[in-house]
Amino acid sequence: MRESALVSAKWLLENYTRSNVKLLDASMDATIVFPDAWKSGPEEFVEAHIPGAQFFNIDATSDTSSGLPHTLPTPQDFESVMRSLGINQGDHVIVYDNSMLRSAARGWWMLRVMGHTHVSVLDGGFEAWKSAGGPIEAGARTPEAGNFVSNFCPALFRNKSDMLENITTPSAQIVDARGAPRFAGEVQEPRPGLASGHIPGAKNVPFSTLYEPNGMLKPPEDLSALFEAANVNAAAAINTSCGSGVTACNLALALFELGNTEVAVYDGSWVEWGSAGDVPIETGR
Repeated sequence: MRESALVSAKWLLENYTRSNVKLLDASMDATIVFPDAWKSGPEEFVEAHIPGAQFFNIDATSDTSSGLPHTLPTPQDFESVMRSLGINQGDHVIVYDNSMLRSAARGWWMLRVMGHTHVSVLDGGFEAWKSAGGPIEAGARTPEAGNFVSNFCPALFRNKSDMLENITTPSAQIVDARGAPRFAGEVQEPRPGLASGHIPGAKNVPFSTLYEPNGMLKPPEDLSALFEAANVNAAAAINTSCGSGVTACNLALALFELGNTEVAVYDGSWVEWGSAGDVPIETGR
């Protein structure tokens, strides 16, 4: 049976009170990419969340010395954050969001790259929970400290040097999750000071195309068609990229659902590549 990274709202309603099921709300503010997006973040979490959930602040859980937004922290720092959120080694962690970035996928990938494989994404996010009649909780509480241990998995992570080497000696396809106009270099990047275009040889599968209008991930046959249309071999080695390393994780999630469990994410993504000044850039579709 195909392994899935998703759980349904129905499953969660039946299991969210179990002691080894831990919920993390990984909502991120999407307004830098989608100016008309609703605000989602820690303040909104306090107003309404799934009972028992903790807020997983992806921006705060990052390497603040990198000069890049929300890049991975050290394994030790990530371990400390997870323990403060009450996450244990044996827990089944369910990550969800209420964000147009579908940022639960980033939380899912962060846990996986730090060695925690028993992690799932709530399909459809907070809206699916509410539509299923799930109860809502307000406020915040401090959980009992967990015993999470980080075990960094380099196979799921790529940096700038890795991506440059992959251009010289191709070993993996590059798939970019940004919208087509940004990928092609036809519009300016939402973050100032970045060049426009994409990494040479990259293919484009905008992350928004992976989802149904209700926020559910599309079925495998539809996902397969999207990658095939972009000339991507979904079963082969893939490095994903995007604007800042968040929506690229949606590609990794979709490919996981197609059976490719070893997709790597370029953590710095276009914020790093487009500001480097010493890397090749392509434009066009």
